[in-house]
Amino acid sequence: MRRYILPFILASVIILSGCAEKKANVNYNGNPEPLKQNAYIMLPLGSVKPAGWLKSQLEAQASGLTGNIDDFWPDLKNSMWRGGTGDAWERGPYFLDGLIPLAYLLDDEKLKEKVKTWIEPILASSRDSGWYGPKKNNDRWPMAVANKVLMQYYEATSDKRALEVLRKYFRYIHDTPPDWPDSEWRGVRAMENAVTGYWLYRQTKESWILETMESIQKHSCDWTTYYEKFPWDSAAVANKKIQLHWRVDGTAHGVNNAMAIKYPGLWFQQSGDVRFRNAVFSGLQKYDRNHGQVGGRFSCDEHLSGNSPDRGTELCSVVEYMFSLEELYEIFGNNSLADRLELLTFNALPGTTTPDMWAHQYDQQSNQVLVSVAKRDWISNGDYSNIYGLMPNFACCLANMHQGWPKFTASLWMATNDNGLAAVAYSPCIVSARVGKGQDVSIREETNYPFDGKVTLKIITSGSVKFPLCLRVPGWADTVVFNYKGKTKNGLAGSTVRIEERWKDGDIVTFDIPMKIRFETRYNNSLSLLRGPLYFSLRIDKEYKSIKINYDNFSYKGSVDWEITPKSEWNYGLLIDSTNILRGLKIKENPVSKYPFADRGDMIFSSDSGKYFTWNLDAPVTITTRGMKIPEWLMKNNSADVPPLSPVKPEGDLEVITFVPYGCARLRITEFPVMDIVLMEDIMRPSK
Repeated sequence: MRRYILPFILASVIILSGCAEKKANVNYNGNPEPLKQNAYIMLPLGSVKPAGWLKSQLEAQASGLTGNIDDFWPDLKNSMWRGGTGDAWERGPYFLDGLIPLAYLLDDEKLKEKVKTWIEPILASSRDSGWYGPKKNNDRWPMAVANKVLMQYYEATSDKRALEVLRKYFRYIHDTPPDWPDSEWRGVRAMENAVTGYWLYRQTKESWILETMESIQKHSCDWTTYYEKFPWDSAAVANKKIQLHWRVDGTAHGVNNAMAIKYPGLWFQQSGDVRFRNAVFSGLQKYDRNHGQVGGRFSCDEHLSGNSPDRGTELCSVVEYMFSLEELYEIFGNNSLADRLELLTFNALPGTTTPDMWAHQYDQQSNQVLVSVAKRDWISNGDYSNIYGLMPNFACCLANMHQGWPKFTASLWMATNDNGLAAVAYSPCIVSARVGKGQDVSIREETNYPFDGKVTLKIITSGSVKFPLCLRVPGWADTVVFNYKGKTKNGLAGSTVRIEERWKDGDIVTFDIPMKIRFETRYNNSLSLLRGPLYFSLRIDKEYKSIKINYDNFSYKGSVDWEITPKSEWNYGLLIDSTNILRGLKIKENPVSKYPFADRGDMIFSSDSGKYFTWNLDAPVTITTRGMKIPEWLMKNNSADVPPLSPVKPEGDLEVITFVPYGCARLRITEFPVMDIVLMEDIMRPSK
């Protein structure tokens, strides 16, 4: 048994692969001077399209809240961003930040028409001053999100009006005094503007844009020093020193942290100072050490709250953390960033929504044995935060959750500086891009990853073309063997394998990423079980009950609030043989269904009947092993109490227990106490 640690490497010792060498891509806009060249180049929106189970997941999202929410939620239906009389702040831009990539990745004409009802009023709202959007909004924060919306829309449509609106707005920022107070969202999140600002500079190469970025960096919240000194450590949690009033100090706010981890990295492009690169990787380590949770996330319910598995993590922080990692991977090319991105995407993201994506949680837990309206030990959130529903706790996640899956899909492949393509993360998809000296190619990626490790890449091209393929080997994997054109190449854990060939139509690259079982040491010496990028949780029999709670519940199509109660025991410890950790474990791979993250007993909405039905298929992977009930491990304040310190004295009978992927488990135990194997062997040894 070994302790599993994500291989985050301090930037001072990062070694970039041959896929990030100093060359200029002739097909896509990389960073022009004086910016520092990035490791990779994000492909324009629409270059990567989902396939297989990933397309099913995005289609579920389109049929769920994302495709319907602005038809019935007043904050979006009547939004001033689309010409209405309702909300004029962040919710419209948040929603579009996910709707636009979803519409164009699926080539969904209905969603594209919906996009137009928003975009046309936004484009028409641009004033001579450069400001745009609702007349009632004078806050720069929602503008930072709207900028990302217009950036994506331009990439998907080449509509030059969007580019001009952005250019005028950044000129406005350049020509007006800095307005980035630490006591306001627009100040603490000011560098979110740099995502679009540097993109705009790549398009226009106008030097004043860099002056704008420098002004924002100098006059906004100093996140770099924050990551260097990091005041909100485990001692601050234990001593109740965490600042809970974001207007006094917003640096303990979870979503701010999820956004801000990329800010020093964004500025690194312009400064070139390794201090900013180091701050990113130092910050990631400090999140893990002080607030780390399974699935690559950190606790924040609503603020940073420690390592215990009863802590919550806000959905907004998951999708924002994912986006930060996507941006950081483009800049640094460090494969540990992609490792974490996969963990978040395949665990934390689906684990906090229903499989049909008609409901979401505000706060998810690693050990989540009851979903209800009840008082929990959140550091500052309300009693509704644990519900799978329409709008549990604040409404920000209802508006912001939509970006997670589409942006992940768009980031699966990136361009290399030497005119090739790099696989960032693995999922079924088709990437179409220009390579070499401008030739068009497509690569069809066929895989059920992360549910198994087999990957096939099929080259589609009208003629032969020479370009490099850069293929990431996950940091948790053993050696991966890549097979292509009668050759093989080995890739070590955490490396990037570069295969440069003259490719022709029909060429195939195959590889099988070893999906070995491993364990990670967690709170109170408990263990979590992993296979590939998937965490596994105890399958708990469950009962769904729709409830009405005291906020607006519109009951539109599949919109519902679910209470979920356990119908089987959950307080198990694991029996693990340290000399043979696989002893007693059995793995079963099942077909991946239309709802990849559904398991037996989940409730699924049928658009045909307009009713919910009970799902009766198993999760894509199940694992059985040996466990033993721990009678003294009980509930505390409506959550599973912290796991008792391991090893635990055995007092009961061994049972066979079943695990499913974390993302398939609405109820779950993911951090398990471990039974004392020595005492167990003594008990089981026949008497003489």
